[in-house]
Amino acid sequence: MRRRFAQCGLELHATKTRIVYCKDDDRPGEHEHVAFDFLGYTFQPRRAKNRWGKFFVSFLPAMSTKAAQAIRQTIPEWRMASTRNNQRLEDLARVVNPVVRGWMNYYGRFYRSKCVQVLRHLNEALAAWVRRKYRRFRRRERASIYWLGRIARRDPNLFVLWQLGVKPEAGG
Repeated sequence: MRRRFAQCGLELHATKTRIVYCKDDDRPGEHEHVAFDFLGYTFQPRRAKNRWGKFFVSFLPAMSTKAAQAIRQTIPEWRMASTRNNQRLEDLARVVNPVVRGWMNYYGRFYRSKCVQVLRHLNEALAAWVRRKYRRFRRRERASIYWLGRIARRDPNLFVLWQLGVKPEAGG
């Protein structure tokens, strides 16, 4: 394998390279390595649903843990609650939407639910922004989420994640 890679001008990384068993319903054996990370995705056995609604195990990609962690770290770096509380919600949407759209276009192609899990943190950051901006929500976390939920129902296209159905949980 090394020779073939060398012919292509590539070389194997000694600590990262390993043979992985692509386990699924057709290949149920037990092996040491059944998952690997590549380009921000983790490939591993996952549940999937066929066109008749029956579940089965297949070897599928989804957002990797490292990529999810990087996104979770990026959201607080926007410092919405501390430095952007003089801006309107529309201004925040203008800053956030292109980035979230890029994440969803890249990571949302496969196993979208994994990506949605991570994007819920953005709703939490928006609720923190509401608590900092509006005095009446200062110590009322649930009320801030409820208020955001009402905004999401009134203007569901304001944030890309709301368009995708990742809305604040409260707000009835």
